Amino acid sequence: MAAKKAEEELRKLSMEMRYLEQTAETLQQRISMVNAAVNDLNYANMTLDGIEKEKESSELLVPIGGSAYVKAKIADTNRIIVGVGAGVSVEKTLPEAKATLKERLDELEKTMNVAQQQFSQVAERINSGRARLETLLASAREGKT
Repeated sequence: MAAKKAEEELRKLSMEMRYLEQTAETLQQRISMVNAAVNDLNYANMTLDGIEKEKESSELLVPIGGSAYVKAKIADTNRIIVGVGAGVSVEKTLPEAKATLKERLDELEKTMNVAQQQFSQVAERINSGRARLETLLASAREGKT
């Protein structure tokens, strides 16, 4: 009877471990995506800082992908086009654009912190579950020998 109960607990624990590992993987993917977005926003902020120091008609190299660039001249250093979602962009002043990017960065950092906390909790549960699994397997081996 005790062996059957231990076997049932082993099965439940194994299923929970698989679920927790899938959850941890999903959280890691989310953290990676948020991290990429944070890097993108940081790059945009650095670019805006650089544009702020430039004069109109200054020449820039604009990345177009694949390590290729095109030369461009700044027409207006104070008007920035900022995406607001759903494929819609609006024109903002440089300070407004920087404020918008800062708000997005703050939100992403909050999201990152939440995801990292969730990941830590899941990792703790995985570790304690593994320890319990090892204990159950060891006692099952002892009972069979």
